[in-house]
Amino acid sequence: MILSLQNVSKTYKNGVKALDNVTININAGMFGLLGPNGAGKSSLMRTIATLQAPDTGNIEFNGLDILNNKIAFRKELGYLPQEFGVYPKMSASDLLHYFASLKGITKKSERNKIVDKALEVTNLSDVRNKHVAGYSGGMKQRFGIAQLLLNNPKLIIVDEPTAGLDPAERHRFLNVLREIGTNHIVIFSTHIVDDVKELCTDMAILNGGKILSQSTPKELVQNLLGKIWKKTTSREAIDEMQQQYNVISSSFNDTNDLDVRVYSDHSPGADFQSVQATLEDVYFTTLNQHQPETVA
Repeated sequence: MILSLQNVSKTYKNGVKALDNVTININAGMFGLLGPNGAGKSSLMRTIATLQAPDTGNIEFNGLDILNNKIAFRKELGYLPQEFGVYPKMSASDLLHYFASLKGITKKSERNKIVDKALEVTNLSDVRNKHVAGYSGGMKQRFGIAQLLLNNPKLIIVDEPTAGLDPAERHRFLNVLREIGTNHIVIFSTHIVDDVKELCTDMAILNGGKILSQSTPKELVQNLLGKIWKKTTSREAIDEMQQQYNVISSSFNDTNDLDVRVYSDHSPGADFQSVQATLEDVYFTTLNQHQPETVA
């Protein structure tokens, strides 16, 4: 399986260029699309899902031109947007049966099997008879995955699915995605670095509607080997450091001083310590190279 985007661009009526010549190939497995809020991630997700047309470019899924074959492609697609509606006071089981009927699964025995499997995969079997409207945020997100699994899609798109979830719900949701990602292409859009680090075998960083880098998380971290340095400084000195060095991030430590991380090919000075690079360092280093206009 492969999803291929070639030179995809999109400019909105207000003049904002949401997608800027995006070219990328995505294979089976968990693919993380990482970028800050306003980077163009949702614009890219909506375009792949054929909810909006690009101005230029081509998108193919397993050789199918999806822009000219939307109906055929949507049979292969499962899409979970950031906001996916308000649920009526129906149980998860009844609602999934309803969705399955809409997807053309008319035999009740077949629907029973498909619904049972979707509830099992998303760890909702025990609450199948509870109204979805009363679910927690994390349970609703898992229900969203359950309903898109009904037609066994080959390509699954999830847009910012862990935003607003508490740590336990986030962990359960990521486990669900990890399980289904073994047999599908799952594009996972997020601004949370840890989600990509824990979940994805391949990733890209998007900002200003542009793909800034693409590789495996491991390879991207290795590319920064020997280039990340740390120094502890006071809050008062941080402005001077930012003017003098390529500061990529800072965080308070136990003594309420700042641990400052700097990107440099060579040691910035004797008081800097070489430290192991992280995916967060990759993210901030990449973003620092490009400061774009904010898009949706």
